[in-house]
Amino acid sequence: MKHPYKTRAGGATVTIFVPYDCNNHCPFCINKGEYADLTGFSADKICESIRRMHAITPECDFVFTGGEPFADLETLQIMLDEIPTTHKVYINTTLPVSENQTEDDILAFVEKNKEKITCINVSRHMQRYVVESNDSLLARLPVRFRVNCVLYKHYPADGLVPYLERFLKVDNASIQFRFDYTATTPDNLYDQEDDRILHDLKEIAPYTGLDGCRMRCGFHFDYKGMELTYHKTLPYSTIVEKDPADGVTYDILYDILIKQNGDIHSDWDGTPLDVDAYANVVFEPYDLRWIERA
Repeated sequence: MKHPYKTRAGGATVTIFVPYDCNNHCPFCINKGEYADLTGFSADKICESIRRMHAITPECDFVFTGGEPFADLETLQIMLDEIPTTHKVYINTTLPVSENQTEDDILAFVEKNKEKITCINVSRHMQRYVVESNDSLLARLPVRFRVNCVLYKHYPADGLVPYLERFLKVDNASIQFRFDYTATTPDNLYDQEDDRILHDLKEIAPYTGLDGCRMRCGFHFDYKGMELTYHKTLPYSTIVEKDPADGVTYDILYDILIKQNGDIHSDWDGTPLDVDAYANVVFEPYDLRWIERA
């Protein structure tokens, strides 16, 4: 740690990398290399770190990612059980169905944990990189869900409308198109003039407004009554900034990571979190706000 920590009210989002892999090979996934060697992966150590983060920020959000959280329901349950109900919990998944795991298995797990799971973020890409469960499973989920789609490099723009029409048939669906965040910079985070994705979406759906903060933004649309967001975020989670009120330079944290071995990081580049220092974190109001409304 170079500077004292600051974060938003409630605490930085804590992203948990599950200690088991997936069978997918999505080309934009920057996590896959971390799962090449599972040595040292430990659900017990992850649970210990969950308890430490809860003790410091008892109302922060938790996100499970990977890997594939739903690839091992028994271990996922152990980790979920460590998170008190004061937290919102999000799960990033493809909702994998196989000969060893049925749709009913997934639904039973979600039903059991529906009071704890805030939202399931389901990956469904225009170009199919993985075997997908049926779309009908989404409408059967007993919790809120959102469909996430990365528009990667030279995505087929003529496929946007068929993709949206596909999920328009699913009750309560909302869509989040995501920019390839490895290519996001402070200069292009809010760029509208040269953003091909934004122009393509404005051709097919009414634009309703923009929200954002230092780290990320969302362009909002309404597609035939279905909520549609185009999300961009920076590829790191720490911003160094001097507070004009007290003259102190802070490391402002938006995300904290619990890795597969239980280690706690303050950024996506392997920077360790000084947990003792974070126990004295300074809080500020979350700077996410509506910037414009159409």
